[in-house]
Amino acid sequence: MDQRRNSGTARLARGDWSENGVNALGARLLARFARVGYAASDVPVLQPAEPFLELSGEDIRRRLFVTSDDEGEELCLRPEFTIPAALAYLKSGVVGRRADLALLGPVFRQRPGENAEFWQFSAESLGRADREAADADLLAEVHGAVTDEIGAEGLTLRVGDLALFARLIETLNLSPVLARRLGLALGEGRIEALLEAPLAGGRPEARGLARYSGVLDALKDADPGEAKAFVKDLLSLAGISAVGGRSAEDIASRFLDRAREDSQALGEEPKAILRRFLSISGEPDHVSRGLRALADEAGLDLAAVLERFDLRTGFLEARGFTLSTLQASAGFARNLDYYSGFVFELRRAGTNRPVAAGGRYDRLFERLGHEVPAIGAAIWLERLSGDAP
Repeated sequence: MDQRRNSGTARLARGDWSENGVNALGARLLARFARVGYAASDVPVLQPAEPFLELSGEDIRRRLFVTSDDEGEELCLRPEFTIPAALAYLKSGVVGRRADLALLGPVFRQRPGENAEFWQFSAESLGRADREAADADLLAEVHGAVTDEIGAEGLTLRVGDLALFARLIETLNLSPVLARRLGLALGEGRIEALLEAPLAGGRPEARGLARYSGVLDALKDADPGEAKAFVKDLLSLAGISAVGGRSAEDIASRFLDRAREDSQALGEEPKAILRRFLSISGEPDHVSRGLRALADEAGLDLAAVLERFDLRTGFLEARGFTLSTLQASAGFARNLDYYSGFVFELRRAGTNRPVAAGGRYDRLFERLGHEVPAIGAAIWLERLSGDAP
């Protein structure tokens, strides 16, 4: 990373930017974050596709621009900066140390109604063990950068904490497959609809798998490693290496999830708890009180995660946020698989797309085999400058 540290500034000097003031906006963002210790960094435009296919989630998978090299390795144009920055950090030899990085440049992913190539600024704060303070610090810097450009009037700030939902699901003692499906539905904004429908055998996709019931039954109690190898071998024999942006590994995992899935729908009591959880919103203190009341009445142990939620609220106040300006929601989520805690987004009045958003992604490093606290945010330059279509 250090060898390419100044490449963002070099690009600005060469003028390799789109028009309409985006170059000046990018320069201001780099300079602003440099003042608080974020080092300009860079990652290659062409990236191995596998990390995005395995770690990002369905939303990114279906938006990738994928190709392959001469040896058949799948590659993609970088759709975002977080995963490349995380991988570069792990290769840097400084794992365990704090690294605050600022990345700037074009990213590429399909977006309905918007350009597929667009400019993004990303701030990634890695290695800070004081997680709640780091959350507040990054949000304050992103909020300050956005309001410097467009002012605070008409700007809405929404916050949430996925650790609350994860702990709730854990205390409800749901099956791993069912818990996973609920988590995905939350991130994709369809959990309320999912709660209104059966979560198992009545689904259309489950009915479509009925023809394979014998195979599914045989796999239910099999060793997970052997079962996955069996499914991957079947895919290989059929000449299937990837479908719809999913690798053979991912296809095998999803098939085995279906094989192990519970045959009963979510019970009415857990449904009622989830619905009440999702309905709690307002200022952060109001959300905290509502969740503590739910926990007391339903016998749920949410104490530790709520203490961290309240601690973050205190740090946000210390960074100058008036709590009445924060729209907190227990059910607010972002649609990337690796988010695991604090999440936020800023929107301009009258728009349905954020100008900036981010969140904590410790889970990404866990899935890469490391324990590294991490939070990041993206600012979309065209949206911020008003140049987006």
